[in-house]
Amino acid sequence: MDRRGFNRRVLLGGAAVATSLSLAPEAARAAGPVRTAPAGGEVRRIRLYAEKLPDGQLGYGFEKGRATVPGPLIELNEGDTLHVEFENTLDTAVSLHVHGLDYEITSDGTKLNKSDVEPGGTRVYTWRTHLSGRRADGTWRAGSAGYWHYHDHVVGTEHGTGGIRKGLYGAVIVRRKGDVLPDRTHTVVFNDMTINNRPAHSGPDFEATVGDRVEFVMITHGEYYHTFHLHGHRWADNRTGTLTGPDDPSQVVDNKIVGPADSFGFQVIAGEGVGAGAWMYHCHVQSHSDMGMVGLFLVKKPDGTIPGYEPHHPRTAHVTGGDGGSDGAAGSDGAEKVDGAAVAGSADGSGGESVAGGTGGSHHH
Repeated sequence: MDRRGFNRRVLLGGAAVATSLSLAPEAARAAGPVRTAPAGGEVRRIRLYAEKLPDGQLGYGFEKGRATVPGPLIELNEGDTLHVEFENTLDTAVSLHVHGLDYEITSDGTKLNKSDVEPGGTRVYTWRTHLSGRRADGTWRAGSAGYWHYHDHVVGTEHGTGGIRKGLYGAVIVRRKGDVLPDRTHTVVFNDMTINNRPAHSGPDFEATVGDRVEFVMITHGEYYHTFHLHGHRWADNRTGTLTGPDDPSQVVDNKIVGPADSFGFQVIAGEGVGAGAWMYHCHVQSHSDMGMVGLFLVKKPDGTIPGYEPHHPRTAHVTGGDGGSDGAAGSDGAEKVDGAAVAGSADGSGGESVAGGTGGSHHH
């Protein structure tokens, strides 16, 4: 779903401000007031399933029969607690391990401490987030806000190597109060030599209209270091991927090195200063891009056209949203409440649905 559908969802969060200041003429509609993330502190509950997909890959999903790769985007606000009732429909043990959030050892998601889930079993994983603040000794404790991810830690080896290779991973965003909310969010995972576990030269394409505020969550898994590069757009190398003002010292970049289990995120105004077009994103390790680690950020004019773009082979477009949001290969454009959190499907093709809370936005992966 896109921004027009956000009122059908209850969201968990927001995001950040664009890094460039000039607008192409078609992008003027992005210059209005932005929506921001609310304060956290809510307790939410969702159900999540691990499933085998028809092509033999594995995925996570909010509903049985709707697992995707990547798994659903999960959004929270600092101070929220999330209880994930996790059901394993596979014929092997599986788990749910999260980066960046707080959890007790019983929610670690590893076989070593018996926090995995046997075939047919169910387990509740509890993830907590916190605000930044001073410790008793006067030192500063960072808050939970950031671009994080979750994955299996059991299938194949005690580190989940087989599960991750087959698609058991997804994105988590924790918003800080006041973070700017995007119109849509996309999840991009460099997993070994694939993008979102897709065949070479068939990386997911993501669509937007000039002026949309688009958020990307970038995650790396597997054996290799990569560099993520987006043509025509740039972002700030900081927590939100956006500048806080003219004196923000964050470096503005369009290429960032990422190693296994790294994650970061950022927002851009689609086509800002450059206009519509089929803008490439790819790994900038030359041999990796030559071997097919490439996709397109398709930025349309308001009339829906993309200058000079002629698809050479069928691709699945990523145009959904509504989570604060997500796009997904196996989703729909509907939304429903799950114990106070909302899930939305998508026709994205790059990932799954999303869960979010708070005031509103719409994203895709």
